[in-house]
Amino acid sequence: IIKNGKIDAIGKVGELKIPYGTEVVEARGLTVLPGLIDAHYHNEESLELPELYLKNGVTSVRDPGEWMESYDSVRLQGRPMPRLFLTGPHINTYPPAYPNDAMIVQDNEECRLAVEKLAAQGATAIKVYFGMPVGMIREVCSAAHERGLPVTAHLEITNAMDAINAGIDGIEHITTFGNILIPPMEAELYKQKVMADYNARRRGRYEMWNRISLNKNEKVDSLIRFLQSNKTFISPTLAAFEKRFDKGDSIEVNGFTQMLRFTGMLKKAGVPVVVGSHSYVAYANLGEAYFREMELLQEAGLSPMEIIVAATMENARFFRIEEKLGSIEEGKLADLLLIRGDPLQDIRQMRNIEKVMLNGKWVDR
Repeated sequence: IIKNGKIDAIGKVGELKIPYGTEVVEARGLTVLPGLIDAHYHNEESLELPELYLKNGVTSVRDPGEWMESYDSVRLQGRPMPRLFLTGPHINTYPPAYPNDAMIVQDNEECRLAVEKLAAQGATAIKVYFGMPVGMIREVCSAAHERGLPVTAHLEITNAMDAINAGIDGIEHITTFGNILIPPMEAELYKQKVMADYNARRRGRYEMWNRISLNKNEKVDSLIRFLQSNKTFISPTLAAFEKRFDKGDSIEVNGFTQMLRFTGMLKKAGVPVVVGSHSYVAYANLGEAYFREMELLQEAGLSPMEIIVAATMENARFFRIEEKLGSIEEGKLADLLLIRGDPLQDIRQMRNIEKVMLNGKWVDR
């Protein structure tokens, strides 16, 4: 029973008293789920994408790296859109890979000031970008945690274990871990290449993962144990790196296959894996990247139930909103989906969205 935008009561048919005049929705043959949460959404000032995502059941999104004011034009449209959790621009050092999405800091004091400014604007998390020295990452984390804000990071050339020890709560992109799993000299050469030319990582990340051995590798086992003990949230964004032979060569395809395998190994070991779509990916139509990410997680070895939990409750924990969203429980906000079929049998059934509810109201689909 939904009342005032929240789940007021849950019970079995015939046992739960339904108030007179209640709108009753017949859901026979459908599956009821909490609204989906996207940990890694990029809008790129699109006026149509937020509404597309909402119609596809994604009721909450986190944009990790876009100025908050870039959403002004979207809001002014007055069209339905998911609940927004914004970080503002990612914090980075000079020169930035993406100048339009970066806030440049040059010392520890500027790190603290950047966090202070973003928090004052309403940031719900902070994101640091690769190129940031570990000492400055520590300062960002300290300032963010003082304000109750989690910190997530796209690293790739910074050692993720060092960054997590400095306070990072979440990691964006499975590619971030590649430089830990190769010999130190190779990792340093890769770092220097990327620092000299950011585009070197586009091919370089696949070459790196192509060389990594995941079998009986103490570096792999040690990293997984570390992530599990730290309960670090991982948003793999596999769809952003997907390579098949129609769009890539054997090195790229094998490198991507290794990323898939490693993601499955993380989940099997109990590392918190969440769903982040990246929005714009090679093997999904506009607005459907989230479904593709779920399907790739199944290919990585996650069960449909594990994927659904990653998309809902695990992401709610990552966002620190688990008391309000992420599951169907009394007192939580009424973000709900009705899906034709049973996604526990096949995660592709998630595409069969029948109805979407946001804040207790049905979305016009």
